[in-house]
Amino acid sequence: MAINITMPALSPTMEEGTLAKWLVKPGDTISSGDVIAEIETDKATMEVEAVDEGTIAKILIDEGTEGVKVNSVIALLAEEGEDPDAVEAPEDAGPAVGEDKPKAEDNKPSEKEAEAPREDKGTSKATPEGTTAQKPKEAQGKDVSKELGSSPMELADVGDGKDRIKASPLARRLAKLRGIDLSSLKGSGPKGRIVKKDVEGAQPGQAGAQAGAAAPAAAPDGLILPQVLDDRVYAPDTYELKPLDGMRKTVAKRLTQSFMQVPHFPLNVDIKLDKLLAARKGINEAAPEGVKISVNDMLIKASAQALMAEPECNASFTDKGIAYHKSAHISVAVAIDGGLITPVIFDAQTKGLATIADEMKDLATRARERKLKPQEYSGGTFSISNLGMFGIKSFGSIINQPEGMILSVGAGEKRPVVNEKDEIVPATVMTVTLSCDHRVIGGAEGARWLAAFKRYVESPESMLL
Repeated sequence: MAINITMPALSPTMEEGTLAKWLVKPGDTISSGDVIAEIETDKATMEVEAVDEGTIAKILIDEGTEGVKVNSVIALLAEEGEDPDAVEAPEDAGPAVGEDKPKAEDNKPSEKEAEAPREDKGTSKATPEGTTAQKPKEAQGKDVSKELGSSPMELADVGDGKDRIKASPLARRLAKLRGIDLSSLKGSGPKGRIVKKDVEGAQPGQAGAQAGAAAPAAAPDGLILPQVLDDRVYAPDTYELKPLDGMRKTVAKRLTQSFMQVPHFPLNVDIKLDKLLAARKGINEAAPEGVKISVNDMLIKASAQALMAEPECNASFTDKGIAYHKSAHISVAVAIDGGLITPVIFDAQTKGLATIADEMKDLATRARERKLKPQEYSGGTFSISNLGMFGIKSFGSIINQPEGMILSVGAGEKRPVVNEKDEIVPATVMTVTLSCDHRVIGGAEGARWLAAFKRYVESPESMLL
């Protein structure tokens, strides 16, 4: 029996990806562990390895195809002794690469099917057996159309009365689920029939294609309005619309969810940097060639030490309880083309500054090249976002779920301060803002963490104790 090669979930946030390149072709024999394809996820380009052996029978998704859903069948593998030419693709898969696509007339329903009104009865499909790529989590990449089901009546016209809307039952159920008015859509099926892809390409809450300038309606089951530009405000020829890539979509979705679902509150404090800068200079002068410690490396270490000093703050909220993490895994925001990514320094409290600096340099370099592995940018327990190098004095960040806190670091600058003798003297000061998840961190806990962090930064020698 042929084995389905499916689109894997290669990152925790991946719902779809681009099949960038096939490294095999029909007729090739593969073994477990062979690299068969390159896939662009929302964060990186990853190699996909086979977990079964056999002969590539058919490739169903061509390389360069965008928006391939997780767990969809992308190729077929013939097992030992099985004729690759006899392997047939699943009913819900498209034609193999190189094969002619069926004409629209081939799917044309009979007049009896077209005229007879029918009930919407979806029939569930069995999950494809076998995969040559790692299986995604059930919650990721779900194709809602499969849950709704399909049947031979999928292409039948449905509707009531004289003004019957030609739409497949699957398209009608998808439209109802997403809050889309079928009368606003133009069908691409036979005789203008509305099919699944027409609904998937529509905006939730779409109320009428001819409305044009009318403001979009809200999706009935969601709080987020469709984000479109009103042609009455911005004429289409006055701007250039650049489609969102996978990373932008993921960042937008995750930050919107975090901002709406997590009760944020900020705490900020000014910290003197003079002793830390002096310590950094001395460390770099004594360090072997090739080792250079940055201020950010020292802030990573100080954050990890503060989390160990205040373990109640090293926590994540869950519906079943609060998870208190045993180690400090520090996520560090790195800006890259098209968005940002947060590689993680794991067990930062156990590592010296040279190790942290070396790991951070490597992670940042590969992040900008989109070559990080999923396990290198997930699993953090606390985040740092530093915009000091851009001259930003202070700012607040959105929490990187499921972490409980994120620290926003501003620029160090000369400011007048009052010393122990009540004298006004110059000092290098930076402002940091701690954004906390109030479901996990209270004001007192957050304040204690900031006090510990400030102590480590203003007395860097204490990090050695």
